[in-house]
Amino acid sequence: MAEYIKLYADNPAERHIQKIVKVLKNGGVIIYPTDTVYGIGCDITKPKAIEKVAQLKGVKVAKANFSFICFDMSHLADYTKPLSNNVFKLMKRNLPGPFTFILEANNNVPKLFKANRKSIGIRIPDNNIIREIVKELGNPILTTSLKADDEIIEYTTDPELIYEDYQNLVDIVIDGGYGGNIASTVIDCTDEEPEIIRMGEIEPEW
Repeated sequence: MAEYIKLYADNPAERHIQKIVKVLKNGGVIIYPTDTVYGIGCDITKPKAIEKVAQLKGVKVAKANFSFICFDMSHLADYTKPLSNNVFKLMKRNLPGPFTFILEANNNVPKLFKANRKSIGIRIPDNNIIREIVKELGNPILTTSLKADDEIIEYTTDPELIYEDYQNLVDIVIDGGYGGNIASTVIDCTDEEPEIIRMGEIEPEW
């Protein structure tokens, strides 16, 4: 059964962060708050955990639109091709924030997904809980939005209800307070001109 951990964004408890990171390093799957909707994810270096996340979403790993959550932009060169000045400045202006940037993947990404993947979504949420977990882990985590099984509400916002639904499916559910129900704004930066392909709660600052 999943462990239920309450954390506060302004001061996430160090001992809890370390416990969560230990679970991730052992191939665990966690549910956590972001600056938009709740997410589900794992350590990007754990293939079996990636498979499990895909299974929970009902998709194949090779076809899934997973993103990486990074602590800051210093990790990007490990997974993406060099950024143009325009894209770098755009990201710098808007991150941390409720945006997913689609960037050209370098050769490390297909190895992680066993697929010929040419792009990867990058998130740096404005949420201390998940960023502190990523910082302590030392590499990004794979992430995907937690969709609600509901015709009216697209995303579940109450962590206690999330725990009820997922307590036997994941290793940890982190309660960081009520989540949002509008996903991130997705900006495709793989062409010359960045383009919004999904509008979230706010427009990027161009």
